[in-house]
Amino acid sequence: MPQYRQFQPKAYRPEMSAYWYFDRWPYLKFILREASSIFVAWFAVVILLQLNALISGPTAYQNFQRWMATPVVFIVNVISFVFVCFHAITWFMLVPRVMARQVLQRPTPDMMSAAPNFGIWLVASVVVALFALRVI
Repeated sequence: MPQYRQFQPKAYRPEMSAYWYFDRWPYLKFILREASSIFVAWFAVVILLQLNALISGPTAYQNFQRWMATPVVFIVNVISFVFVCFHAITWFMLVPRVMARQVLQRPTPDMMSAAPNFGIWLVASVVVALFALRVI
């Protein structure tokens, strides 16, 4: 007598590449924004090292400035700056998607919700630039 075996269908599992986020720009933008947090952390560490050098005295601060002027650190800082700006821009553009925004029972445009963040960022950047240029 033949032995009966019950049919066990396999679950459908589509093949997914390890580089699935390259398929569409929104996916890549999401991955880049998440990866940019590494560069945000880099800037936080650099600020902490700078504060430590300031507390430690003029010699330590000169050594810190010498280290910051090395080509490798300069290139890493330029790349970090680009990624931190990308992180900030994409973060500010998410604001309209997560907050309820209506005026007189009508939805407001996305840029109307994001614009105040960009304005504050611009004002803060100008103030920092004025301090850096020793105008203030």
